[in-house]
Amino acid sequence: MADKRDYYEVLGVNKNASADEIKKAYRKAAKENHPDLHPGDKECEARFKEANEAYEVLSDEGKRAKYDQYGFAAFDPSGFQSSGEGFGGFADILNDLFGGGFGGFGGFGGTQQRRNGPRQGESVRSNVTIGFEEAAFGCSRELDVQKVEDCPDCKGSGCADGTSPETCQRCHGSGAVMQTMRTAFGTMQTQTTCPECNGSGKHIAHPCSTCKGKGRIRKNRKVKVDIPAGIDDGQTISLRGLGSSGINGGPAGDLLVSVNVRSHPKFTREGTSVLYELPISFTQAALGASVEVPTIDGNVKYSIPEGTQSGAVFRLKGKGIPYLRGSGRGDQYITVTVQTPTNLNERQKTLLRELGETFGEKEKKKKGLFDKILGDDKE
Repeated sequence: MADKRDYYEVLGVNKNASADEIKKAYRKAAKENHPDLHPGDKECEARFKEANEAYEVLSDEGKRAKYDQYGFAAFDPSGFQSSGEGFGGFADILNDLFGGGFGGFGGFGGTQQRRNGPRQGESVRSNVTIGFEEAAFGCSRELDVQKVEDCPDCKGSGCADGTSPETCQRCHGSGAVMQTMRTAFGTMQTQTTCPECNGSGKHIAHPCSTCKGKGRIRKNRKVKVDIPAGIDDGQTISLRGLGSSGINGGPAGDLLVSVNVRSHPKFTREGTSVLYELPISFTQAALGASVEVPTIDGNVKYSIPEGTQSGAVFRLKGKGIPYLRGSGRGDQYITVTVQTPTNLNERQKTLLRELGETFGEKEKKKKGLFDKILGDDKE
C-alpha cells in the first residue's frame, strides 16, 4: 500500500476535521471528478474512486479511529480486519490486560469465539449522479463497485489446493498466549493475542497463490441499482447484502449509494414541491392570459387572472415530486414576475401616459431653480 495517498490528503482536510467538513470535502471531490462529467478521463475516474475510498473510512468514527492509529494496515485482509479483527474493542483491551476482561477473567475464550465466529462483511460506499427528472420519477444505474470477496480458488481458506490450515504451534490453536509481567504490585500473568496467528489459532504452511494466504481479495463488480422515485440530493440508498462478503460464514455487508442530483435550469426543489418562476408581460398581468407552464410532466395550460401582481404565487396540485415512501405527489408553485416594458417608442409612451391619466395619475413637472428658491409647488 506504499503507493496509496493519505486519506486526509485525498479529501484535502486536516486530521482534526469535523464530520461535516469531511462530508463537504468529499462531495466537492466527487462532483469535480465524477466519471459522468469526464467521460474517458482515467485520471478523474481514479481520483473519484480514491475519494470514495477515503470517505468510506473517514466518515465512520470507528474506521477513522483505526486508520488514525494503524494507517492502511487496519484494513488489510491479511492482517487487521476493518470489521474489527485485531482490535476487539474495549472489552478485548481489558481481556488482553487482565486475562479475560469483560468476557470473564477466567480466560480468552469469549474473545476468541468472536474472532473465529461468523462476522458481517464491510459495507461499501459508492456515488451516483442523476438528473432532476430522474430523481423525481426514479431510474436505474449500473455502478462499478470495489469490494472484498472470498478468494475463488481457496474458497476463503487461504490454503493452496489440496492443503488445509494447521494448528498454530505457539498458541496450540487457542489464539492466545500467556505473558508474565513484573509490576509494582508483583508478578502478573495476562493473556494476549497470539502474534503468530493473530488470534486465529491456525497457521497456513502452504498459502494460496491467488490471495497469498489472505483468503480474501478485492474485486471490481458491476451492480445494477434501482433508484426510487422521489430521492433527493444527498440521500443514501442502502442495498443489503451487496457489500463485502462476510467472514467465517457471516453475512455480506451492505452497499451504500450516495445520490447527487444535478440542478435544473428551470425548476427548484423544496422537499416534494417544485418551484417555478413565470415571467409575464404587463398586458398579460393586467388583462389576464392563458399561458403554457412547464412542469416535470410536460407543458400545461394555465389561466392567469386579470390584475395579477408581480410576486403572486399559484399552485398546480399534484405536479410536484412523488413521495419517496408512499403514494401521491407534492405540488408545483408558480411565482409570477411582471416584466416592465423597456425601449418604448414615442407612440407607446404617449399611450401609456394616456392610460395613466385614465387611472387618475398625473405627471409632475420638474421644478426649475427659480421655483425651488421661491418654494413654488405648482404643478
